[in-house]
Amino acid sequence: MTDPNKIIINLALFGMTQSGKSSAGNILLGSTDFHSIFAPCSVTTCCSLGRSCHLHSFMRRAGREVALQFQVLDTPGYPHSRLSNEHVKREVKEALTHHFGQEGLNLALLVQRADVPFCGKEVTYPVQMIQELLGHAWMNYTAILFTHAEKIEEAGLNEDKYLHEASDILITLLNSIQHKYVFHYKKGKSLYEQRMKILERIMEFIKENGYQVLTFK
Repeated sequence: MTDPNKIIINLALFGMTQSGKSSAGNILLGSTDFHSIFAPCSVTTCCSLGRSCHLHSFMRRAGREVALQFQVLDTPGYPHSRLSNEHVKREVKEALTHHFGQEGLNLALLVQRADVPFCGKEVTYPVQMIQELLGHAWMNYTAILFTHAEKIEEAGLNEDKYLHEASDILITLLNSIQHKYVFHYKKGKSLYEQRMKILERIMEFIKENGYQVLTFK
């Protein structure tokens, strides 16, 4: 029986190798569920699901406090240094169906390093996979999570200036997904502050989407 005082939010992470997917997943969960290290190759080789503890006093519904729990699906980098594109797509498709087939996916997060230009053919691969797996409604269920955003400040820029100078391909993507994006800064904030800022932004996207979910058959 569904608990009216509890909401489960389902998220899936997509992105290129070493974009920071697993690290971002740990921030979202407030844990170290996902293995995350720097390496000259792809680290994640299979999909895995992490669940956060319940967050209380985060939001209210109908005058009542609602507990939130986030479920995050970490996926292999795409393209991958050791696995074929077809293998990764098949692995992710099966994981989406297994974990979110009936409950549904609230949001796909395209994880992109802010300190790496969004240009060239390879940067579009994760977007293409999202489009293929999520279908024609992918734009309503996709947001960008920019990692390493502290590099923006180090370069003397702010978020608006950064996006103003972004590549045409990134601007086109942002327009397609109704400018759903959030920046993750590692410096100057506690892990708790980093997490809360990102989760609050994600919940804004989900509310704007009317808490709709994308199911997988």
